Amino acid sequence: MSTSETKTTHFGFKTVAEDDKAGMVHGVFTNVASKYDIMNDVMSAGIHRVWKDAMMDWLAPRNGQRLLDVAGGTGDISFRFLDRAPEASAVVLDMTEQMLVEGRKRADATNKADRLDWVVGDAMALPFEDNSFDRYTISFGIRNVTRIPDALREAYRVLRPGGRLMVLEFSQLPNDGMQKLYDLYSFNVIPRMGKLIANDADSYQYLVESIRKFPDQETFAQMIRQAGFENVKYRNLSMGIAALHSGWKI
Repeated sequence: MSTSETKTTHFGFKTVAEDDKAGMVHGVFTNVASKYDIMNDVMSAGIHRVWKDAMMDWLAPRNGQRLLDVAGGTGDISFRFLDRAPEASAVVLDMTEQMLVEGRKRADATNKADRLDWVVGDAMALPFEDNSFDRYTISFGIRNVTRIPDALREAYRVLRPGGRLMVLEFSQLPNDGMQKLYDLYSFNVIPRMGKLIANDADSYQYLVESIRKFPDQETFAQMIRQAGFENVKYRNLSMGIAALHSGWKI
């Protein structure tokens, strides 16, 4: 393919070749894996734990369900899901093996080993058969996917009829003034904290930029509908700093 035909996407505020983005994202999360939970605390001021609980409240896990948690990292969502449904099962999928290594170190991983699998894989080409899962979750991961529509179509494919998608992601505040204040915090504080905590300001700079490049709530809801999901709804968290999106495969 010639340079003029090369498809491009964004990596934070940079324009990069589509084929290069996955490797660049992999590098970011390999670098921050050992500090991932601290990173979430820094980027959300600790509120990500409340948001993840709100996600479980809306998802309402049930015994017997099978969850696929994509970009599942260190297992936060799967652990919560299995705590609420002790007779359910879960698969954590992440393209960065080092993230899964960190997840397996956690006590919850040992306690739930008989109900929990860890798989290295790509959200855009899931290594599972059609109609394999009852629930699909992705938490703070979909903005890092090279082609988000592809990931949403894959989510639809692997869910069983009656299955549900739920996405937790940083989003956009509805008020311009509040958004500007949040951006000031994000761009001035978070990379510096990344340098202090993980000696890696660049990865945190990318993560902040990736938040700003992610579509607003209604635009992303329409992307979910275009992938085939119905009854698509969203709920703002902390006035829109993050949002939950839900859709059903009917």
